[in-house]
Amino acid sequence: SPPGLLLLTSFLLHVKEDRASPTRLVCDNRLIQKYIVEAKDMEMRVGQCQPLPALSCPAVLPLVDFTFQQWKSKLNETKRREILCDLALLVGAVAGAQGQVSEECGARQLSQLYRHANSFFLLLQTFSWEAGHWEPSCSPHSMEQTHVTSIFLTYRQLVQGKLRFFFEDLAKVLCK
Repeated sequence: SPPGLLLLTSFLLHVKEDRASPTRLVCDNRLIQKYIVEAKDMEMRVGQCQPLPALSCPAVLPLVDFTFQQWKSKLNETKRREILCDLALLVGAVAGAQGQVSEECGARQLSQLYRHANSFFLLLQTFSWEAGHWEPSCSPHSMEQTHVTSIFLTYRQLVQGKLRFFFEDLAKVLCK
């Protein structure tokens, strides 16, 4: 089964009736570790493809680096919105790159990356907090890149960093 479907299915199996609660994804640290390994694998596999030409239309990627102290001081809802903005930009960059990469290996890896990033994007939209729903009016810090491998690097950094720490923060609240 496609990994994105597995992510969504594992989440939906643990949703409470009145409020989305990503219990298993958040409380079982092995799942986020699995997604980190998959992100590393996708990055490695695209590196093994034939050298991909530079993108003629640069990909606009989120800057996903952060300081741990600054991250810890944010509310979970703020973290969620920030990650959603990053994922929205990343999903758009992948979609744009897909239209420019015809080489089979690169196209296959981009398709897999799109499914993974979009699954996290859809999943995080389902989390419910008092503050309300996510609105697509965000402007994350970004950079333009013409190398397809930069898209995979950004995704891996996002999963290893903000997403992992966000799930750890949620675990402290949801997994008592």
